[in-house]
Amino acid sequence: MDLNLELLNAIDSFVWGPPLLVLLVGTGILLTLRLKFLQIFRLPKALGLIFKAQNKGNGDIDSFKALCTALSATVGTGNIVGVATAIAAGGPGAIFWMWMAAFFGMATKYAEGLLAVKYREVDSKGEIAGGPMFYIKNGMGPKFKWLGSLFAIFGILVAYFGIGTFAQVNSIVDITKMTIGLDPMWTALILTILVAAITLGGLQSIASAAAKIVPAMAVIYFISTIGVLVYFADKEIGRASCRERVCVIV
Repeated sequence: MDLNLELLNAIDSFVWGPPLLVLLVGTGILLTLRLKFLQIFRLPKALGLIFKAQNKGNGDIDSFKALCTALSATVGTGNIVGVATAIAAGGPGAIFWMWMAAFFGMATKYAEGLLAVKYREVDSKGEIAGGPMFYIKNGMGPKFKWLGSLFAIFGILVAYFGIGTFAQVNSIVDITKMTIGLDPMWTALILTILVAAITLGGLQSIASAAAKIVPAMAVIYFISTIGVLVYFADKEIGRASCRERVCVIV
């Protein structure tokens, strides 16, 4: 048992170490240079498209709904728990490196979106489908179809057991149980019904829900962050003491 745990820790340290850092940030730096710092010089146009949503192409949804759909998977547990964990583990200096990774990651995100649109397909129902699976197959050639299939499988596994549902559902269950004493079974039932009502309607339903929920979520997130900063403005920054999942500054 100990040997297996040590092996898993060794693999985890290697994968999430320098190799992944070089691949992610290095790819972002390369794309930033090739795209001539697009995330700086094209930012005004991108912000303008947010407030003047356009749908002149053949897409299923307009640009604002597409943005909200993308942000729905971005603003959440990772921003709150992930950033807090990084600061607790690496100190305040981790914020700078997260800024750097985010800056160069903007170019990577743009490239992903561009490829997804360029190599998307229309299914038998007339609905548009795209993503890494499609631009691996259509962009790199049919002989790499197996690679796209592997990406899809690993993406599903990660969504289920990694960054996706488990972390969010666990947080929701813990919060509702601690605050209002709601049984986890009822929480799971309510979540299942709400998620099914949105996702079973397809892309249009998901995009419409995201366009209503994400702006409110972003505003609440921003106000909550400002509130925390103001509340702890006069507190001395020191090490965090965590007991029973509650962290306090000491």
